[in-house]
Amino acid sequence: MINVGIVGFGLSGRYLQAPFFLTNPKFNLQKIVTSQDLPRHTFPDTERVSSIDDLLTDPAIHLISICSPNSTHFEYAKRVLEAGKHVLIEKPISARLDQAVELYKLANKRGLTVCVFQNRRFDSDFLTVQKVIKSGILGEILSYEAHFDRYKPILNTKTWKEAPSEANGILYDLGAHLIDQAIVLFGKPDTCFGEVFTQRDNSDIDDAFNLNLGFGKVKVNLKSSLLVKDLGPKYRVHGTLGSFTKYGMDVQEDHLVSGLYPVQPGFGVESSAFYGTFKTSFNGLEMNGTIETLSGNWAYLFDNLADNLQSGTPLTIQPEQILNQMAIYERIKYGDFGE
Repeated sequence: MINVGIVGFGLSGRYLQAPFFLTNPKFNLQKIVTSQDLPRHTFPDTERVSSIDDLLTDPAIHLISICSPNSTHFEYAKRVLEAGKHVLIEKPISARLDQAVELYKLANKRGLTVCVFQNRRFDSDFLTVQKVIKSGILGEILSYEAHFDRYKPILNTKTWKEAPSEANGILYDLGAHLIDQAIVLFGKPDTCFGEVFTQRDNSDIDDAFNLNLGFGKVKVNLKSSLLVKDLGPKYRVHGTLGSFTKYGMDVQEDHLVSGLYPVQPGFGVESSAFYGTFKTSFNGLEMNGTIETLSGNWAYLFDNLADNLQSGTPLTIQPEQILNQMAIYERIKYGDFGE
């Protein structure tokens, strides 16, 4: 088994990652770095420790997951690799592209794995969008729109999320998911422009963005805001034969926070009320209807990571995809879209 330590016990560590480590027989969640008491009914065999040093110096720990504030990701991940352990990093991997490159180079030098927690690559709605595009029912894809909007006018009570920092703000938070999904679908963009701005009163960080990416003929628009009361479509895809529209949000996070585990019936299954709709042409026939949403499958990320550590299976979340994502951040923030 792969012995695991987690740094941080907030939303990501406690709810988005720990349940997968606990239910996957390839992992053994041994220690969690937190100041909170661990609920023993959920974590009967997991030890609470006070510092990442307790993980770094433990020879039994093979993998450390970094779920601490964004500003700590690079420093902690580098220390994990220097200690000879594999690392899973909550997005963003770092604040800057050169830092991400440094981590991957260090991992390669030491024969270790760096995996970024791009869990929403395995959301139910995005998996469905991928399947629709690959099916060809829309023809040649021309435009792709994705939104990640919320209505949160009150500043986050987690003060670190609202603190000015290189790695804070909505571009590094929700933007990481939308950009990653676009790269999965279309590769590295040829063009990239957009703006990141602040809408909420008294906010010290950016909380909205509008990005435009070009992939040859495919034009991509990614938008996010924390001041959208009436949510529109999550995805809209248009091709030469038809269009696909998808409302709603993947339910895995809600299920995990409510206490439903990944191995339980109904986990990750979306209500039929949010099935996507399509309109298309086929051999002169006009067709429209709904498409059942695939089940969300964040568990795949953990299965793939375990297979990588145990047998060398390539990571689905590839380093070049993460570096392309970081390059987009650099372009939007600093106007630099280098190789």
